[in-house]
Amino acid sequence: MRQHADAFLRGQQRSKCVRRTGVRDSGAAGAILCVMNNSTASKTTAFWTTFVGVFLLDFATKRWAERNLLPLYTPYQVIGDTVRLTLAYNKDAAMGLSLGEYSRIGFTLVAAVVLVVLGIFYRRIPRTGRRPAITLGLVAAGALGNLTDRVMFSHRVVDFIDLGIGSTRFWTFNVADAAITFGAILLAIISMTEQREREVPAASTTQAKS
Repeated sequence: MRQHADAFLRGQQRSKCVRRTGVRDSGAAGAILCVMNNSTASKTTAFWTTFVGVFLLDFATKRWAERNLLPLYTPYQVIGDTVRLTLAYNKDAAMGLSLGEYSRIGFTLVAAVVLVVLGIFYRRIPRTGRRPAITLGLVAAGALGNLTDRVMFSHRVVDFIDLGIGSTRFWTFNVADAAITFGAILLAIISMTEQREREVPAASTTQAKS
């Protein structure tokens, strides 16, 4: 009797999953998809896993660079001259953006405001919005990573990833900068994709009416 009851409950849960997510696979793959698309846990897990993972990676790699890449501004080749590790302290923002003597307090305030805005955006994400939650996790972790440096350490933000060819170099950056850039690009792509998806049904409805 208990086995029959358990089977009945699983069947009811499967029916709810189909109605909520459209997943109709009755096997293990269907169960996994149901979990991935299930309610708030999906968005929450995606955001916090990304946020915590990237923040810890950024913090750990910066501390590693400070211990192992001395002296300052000395390049260590990884892939020839193309990829190098060079420890540098940056009192300004990414790509050389500067507020002069107010850079530290100015960019600290900017990062704090960005985190508040990202929190507002996070609350507006649908319960099953895993992709935008991941992109916000990337940007938020990057912003907090550099903010942590500005608040905790007097030498400003630690940069160490050095890319370029010969004397033509990109700005030295860190994991936080990469996460912010990558997350912003992904967020733009997702926004454009969702916009197109909304426009297609609207166009079809207009044509049907005419």
